[in-house]
Formats: sequence, structure tokens, C-alpha cells
Amino acid sequence: MAAKMEMEAAPTEQTNTSTAFTSSAFDSDLHRSSASSQGGLRALISKDKVLHSLAMDEYFKHWENKNVENETEDMRRARRKDYSSLTRQYYNLTTDIYEYAWGESLHFCRFARGESFSQAIARHEHYLGACIGIKEDMKVLDVGCGVGGPAREMVRFTGCHVTGLNISEYQLKHAEKYSRRAGLSHKLEFVQGDFMAMPFPDSSFDAVYAFEATVHAPSLEGVYKEIRRVLKPGGVVGIYEWLLTEEYDNDNLAHRRIRVDIEQAFGISNMVNISDGLAAIEAAGLELVVHRDLAVDEDRLDYAPWYWPMGGDLRYAQTIWELISTLKKTRWGVMLASVFLGLLAMLHIAPTGAKKTLDTMGKGADALVTAGRQGIFTPMYLLVARKPKL
Repeated sequence: MAAKMEMEAAPTEQTNTSTAFTSSAFDSDLHRSSASSQGGLRALISKDKVLHSLAMDEYFKHWENKNVENETEDMRRARRKDYSSLTRQYYNLTTDIYEYAWGESLHFCRFARGESFSQAIARHEHYLGACIGIKEDMKVLDVGCGVGGPAREMVRFTGCHVTGLNISEYQLKHAEKYSRRAGLSHKLEFVQGDFMAMPFPDSSFDAVYAFEATVHAPSLEGVYKEIRRVLKPGGVVGIYEWLLTEEYDNDNLAHRRIRVDIEQAFGISNMVNISDGLAAIEAAGLELVVHRDLAVDEDRLDYAPWYWPMGGDLRYAQTIWELISTLKKTRWGVMLASVFLGLLAMLHIAPTGAKKTLDTMGKGADALVTAGRQGIFTPMYLLVARKPKL
């Protein structure tokens, strides 16, 4: 029997991080001109190196000198308490890397034969939109919107209006820039805020969705309660959730090490089991409509597993261009980029911490692939639920 992961009932452990690390001034001074770049090396080398080092310290303090074998609930509680700063600094450090390797939609997807990576990403977004019945002129909330890739696709797919909520000011600047470039600003609004205390009145939205974002919450029940609050009565929410399957056993040291590597690499304070996620939906007062693990291909419709771009199995690449573009997502591509960043850091061109961040993400990617192959984790557990009508 897999050991149950503890999940806090409510977001009572609010962060007390100093304003120096949560202020707009800190973010602006850290990123400088990189807000106008589209990820990659150019953005990384333009960071303020002193502030980048401070952001590194603030993020990695939750894992430095902590032994996986002796992990305690106090260690996890400390991460939950500091979830806001942890998440914000994580995306301060990683957004440029994500955009370079993955693009504007920072999530996984399923793959069908004959479709490109970008087509598969878009289909995954369309599917969630269809599951919750998004229609033209609906007012929709994107919880944890990243740089706005899914929000723009939802607008194109349905004609709805999307409000994107994100704690990362840096990502929101990129989201606004890409939306202006796409000519969609009239259908999109981006708001900075914490999804554990959303800056919206009750019953503000016809529908809500989240792409792999609520995993950053210290309590799924807490963020789901906020989603219920801002939904109109009868409104529907659709979520792709990162969850450990019931095959995960926290007493299995190899399993625990995989979980911790994923949490450290992807800014997660408190990853939990599928059963915990389902319980959180119910406790939040939402009526569960559909739930299933899309990573489990029972109908054998998928051409490749969700983790293949990171796993290095290039036989799944369906075009020469896809083969080339996928290389930067693999362990080999990460290793080459890490060596290059290390050299630039030695020359005082890139921040010294950029290599450490990339190495940590590479280790986390390895853990995701292993977890996917072992069936102990899914990044796409589909949850569709409705707010009861009055």
C-alpha cells in the first residue's frame, strides 16, 4: 500500500518572506532588459548577477543540505509556508530556459501520429477547452497562466475572453508582449496575484482552467476553494494536475528521491497523490464531473508517451525539424547548454547560478521520465468539476 502524502486542509501557512524578494522592484532590477527577449542565452546574460545570486539563494535554501533519506514533515511544511516566494523565484530563474526549450505553452501533452510538437500542444489545450464547454464571449480565468500560450490558444479556438492570473511579474510581461504581437490584446487580460487569494470578486467567471499550475499550491483544497469562489454558479473548471499515482510509495526511498528531484527542479512545495486531489475537489465544494489520467493510454491512441521529448528517444520525431528542435529538450541538449553556460559564467558573462539551475532542471527531467516509465506520476490528471447552482 502506497504511503499517503500529507495535504494541508487550508492555506493557513502564508509566506512571511521579506518584501525585498517579492517586490516589483526586485524583479525589474533582476531581469533588466531581458523582459523584451524571448528566453534563451540573450535573456540570461542580461540579468543582474548580484540579484540573480540572491534569487538562487532564496529558492535553493529549501533543498540545500537536506537529506532525502531523512526528509521530515517539518521540511515540507517549511516549503508550503514559503510557497509564494518559492514559486516566484523559481520562475525568475527558469522562465528563459523554458521559453528557449519548450516555447510559449509550458506544459506537457499527448502525441498522435502525424502531428508536430506544436500541434500536439494545441490539441491538448483544445481538449481541455472542449471538456469545460468554453464558448464565444465567455469570461474565462486561466489560473497560473505562464507566458500566456494556452490563453492565446483558447481565444483563437473559442473566441472567449481570458484573464490570466500569475504570481510571476516577469512571465506576465512576456505574456502581454506575445499577446500584442499576436493581435489578441483585446481578448486577453493579465493580472498579477496569488491563486491562494485571488484578486477577483465572487462569481466573476463563466469558466476556469489550469494547465499544470496548481501543483505549486501549498494546498490543493485551498486553491480549489478559491476557484469555486470566483466561478459563477453552474460554472465549470478544468484542470490538468501534476499528481503522484497510487503506485507511488513514500516509504520506497527510490520513489521518494524521484519525488524530491521533481519538486526541487520544478518549484513544487507539496506534491500529493491522486486520491488527495480528488478529496480536495470534494472538500472545496465542487461537483466532480470527469476525472481520469490522460497519461494512461487505455485506447492505444497515442503515438508516443508524454515524456518522450525529454527522454531522448528520437525515434518518435516525425520530421527532421522536429528531430533538431527536440534535441535541446533532451538530456544531451541540457548537458551541452550547461557546459556552455559554465564557460560563460567563468568569463563573467552569464550569472554563475544559471548552470546550477539548468543542471537541477535536467535532473528533474530525468526524474520525470523515470516516474513516467514506472507509472508513479502523471502531469495530466484531468479534473473537470462544476460549481453547484444556487
